[in-house]
Amino acid sequence: MNKNKISKTLVKMKTFKTFLLAIAIITSYTVNAQVAVNTDGSNADASAMLEVKSTTKGLLPPRMTEAQRNAIANPATGLIVYCTDCGEAQIYNGTAWTNMRGGTASVAVPHVTNPITGKTWMDRNLGASQVATSSTDAAAYGDLYQWGRAADGHESRSSGTTSTNATTAVPNAGNPWDGLFITEDSYPYDWLTTQQNTLWQGVGSINNPCPSGYRLPTDAEWDAERASWSSNDAAGAYGSPLKLTVGGYRYYSSGSLTAVGFFGFYWSSTISDVHVQVIDFYSTNTAIGFSNRAFGFSVRCIKD
Repeated sequence: MNKNKISKTLVKMKTFKTFLLAIAIITSYTVNAQVAVNTDGSNADASAMLEVKSTTKGLLPPRMTEAQRNAIANPATGLIVYCTDCGEAQIYNGTAWTNMRGGTASVAVPHVTNPITGKTWMDRNLGASQVATSSTDAAAYGDLYQWGRAADGHESRSSGTTSTNATTAVPNAGNPWDGLFITEDSYPYDWLTTQQNTLWQGVGSINNPCPSGYRLPTDAEWDAERASWSSNDAAGAYGSPLKLTVGGYRYYSSGSLTAVGFFGFYWSSTISDVHVQVIDFYSTNTAIGFSNRAFGFSVRCIKD
């Protein structure tokens, strides 16, 4: 037998052995019907088809944008993905995508990133119907929140007022002040009888009004944005990637709209004694200082 024939025979034998090994593996999994992924060599729990065990690593589902998720043809009930621009893990329940807590899936948040600071923000104020086309674009002014309050309707520019201070920060609980702008003309000028400093601190804060994965910016984050503007005024604020507007504010003691089209006031999450730090700008200047919590100011959310 020549060398070529011997070589071909050996190749055939190896191929046949590989085939037999594959059959053995498939048969083993078919009979066992369990898979264990770990580093200690332990078997999967008797109740599990698949058991992943680790004390140093997690389970990473497919990551994709909302558009990519929506392009999945006929998703199976129970299919899990992480929606990157929704900011959450989601599961298909057979009819619709939901978040992993069982609630309605968050939608992608329209956003913009400042290439200088590297921070990602919502591309419009909370309550605005569009990205601003000018500094005085009324459709981009958005709502005016009292600091720390949830979105219960009080933030509407046309909401009614009440002089009854809130005794709880919990919204829409049958309170007489729900949905109303709370006026206050006594120190420390807060809509809440007992001040709480954690209402807007981070994505998990009690009354965070921002979409999932977003929060109120700190005063330092506002200051970094301001430093990136071409000019330290309303024109610079609008000319920035954030397209900030001069939507005015609601006055704390009366709830009246003030300085609309002239001043922009935006809340931060940073506490300053009984007050809160804000950024404000107008035609000739921009400043970061403190303000009373009963004011109604604009909110622009930053990605955590």
